Order: sequence, then C-alpha cells, then structure tokens
Amino acid sequence: MGVHYGRQSRRASWKCGCALMAGALMAPALAHHSGAMFDDKVSVTLNGTVRQFQWTNPHCWIQVVVPDKSGPVEWSVEMGSPSQLFHGGWNPKTVRVGDAIVVVVHPMRDGTKGGLFVSATRGDGTPFGAVAR
Repeated sequence: MGVHYGRQSRRASWKCGCALMAGALMAPALAHHSGAMFDDKVSVTLNGTVRQFQWTNPHCWIQVVVPDKSGPVEWSVEMGSPSQLFHGGWNPKTVRVGDAIVVVVHPMRDGTKGGLFVSATRGDGTPFGAVAR
C-alpha cells in the first residue's frame, strides 16, 4: 500500500508552493527599492537647466545641467514612478527640456552627481506639480 494523498492535501501543497514562488519573485522587487545609496540626512539644492525628463518605469528621472566654476555638471535626479508622480500633479510634459529649475535632492553617498528628488520649483519660484508645495 502506498501513501494516499487526499484532495485537501494536494490543494494545501499547491497553495504552499504558490506562496513560496510569490515570495521568491517579490524579493528582487523589494531589494530594488532600497534608498541606501542616498544620504537622507543631507539636502542639496541644484539650480540649473533641464537637459532631459524621462517619464519611465520604474522611476522617472530629471537630468539637470548645473553651472560650476569648472564648467557645467550634469546631475541625475531619481524620482518616483509615473503613477506616484501623476498622483502628485505631474505629467510627462510638466518638465520640458531647457526649463530653468531649482531641485532639492538627497545626494548620492558616494559623491556621484545624482540624488533622490525631494522638491522642485521653476526658476521663477513656481512649484512643479502638487509634489513641490
């Protein structure tokens, strides 16, 4: 006589397997959203010109060219997802190439010219979207 598995036992095994698979698939997504590379205790204000605005998943980006005594420096500013920004009053045309912009970021810990978006205003002080109130 062999071991007989009932319908409930097979169903429980299937559910357990699905739960394990879902957990395994979620781990990389959770790891992706670490903010460890940004120094959230420091804020840097960038006063420059928009070179590019990328409305893409999983994160939107603003490339900002900032004047420097040694010449222009390009900063990469990481933002939230398009859906997060949309709920904050942004859209793909909120920021345009050539716009004067003042962006506050939490800078990269390693000194790379990049940071995590905190807020932004136009050169005249008008906020971008509802996020920058």
